[in-house]
Amino acid sequence: MTIKEFGLEDYEAVIALWEHAGLKRSRSDSRQAFEQMLKQDADLFLVACEGDDLIGTVLGRYDGLRGWVSRLAVDRRYRAQGVGKQLMQELERRLQAKGCPRVCLFIEPDNARVETFYQQFGYDRRELLLMEKWL
Repeated sequence: MTIKEFGLEDYEAVIALWEHAGLKRSRSDSRQAFEQMLKQDADLFLVACEGDDLIGTVLGRYDGLRGWVSRLAVDRRYRAQGVGKQLMQELERRLQAKGCPRVCLFIEPDNARVETFYQQFGYDRRELLLMEKWL
């Protein structure tokens, strides 16, 4: 398995993986949004590949105050084989190299079973109220 930075040539495979992994698709998952994201955090959007197959993703962001983890997904055939762990470790390494002091993530309520996965990396639960507005 290799981990590399996302490139636009990976767009269709990433969207397919997210859909098969059960991640909800958002309006912000457009190709244009990905192009914009690559201008800011290209080195924090990672994909894992096995040969020519894209088998995992993690999307990281850094806003200068904290890092963000989103869209961690692993192909069902490769789960429990360390793919997600390696993606998280690489993302955290890259965030730390940028001087990032804290990393946060959200877990959708219907995906709460992944909480124990993140706890193994030292993430603690913190109750928050999320508000959003689409512009």
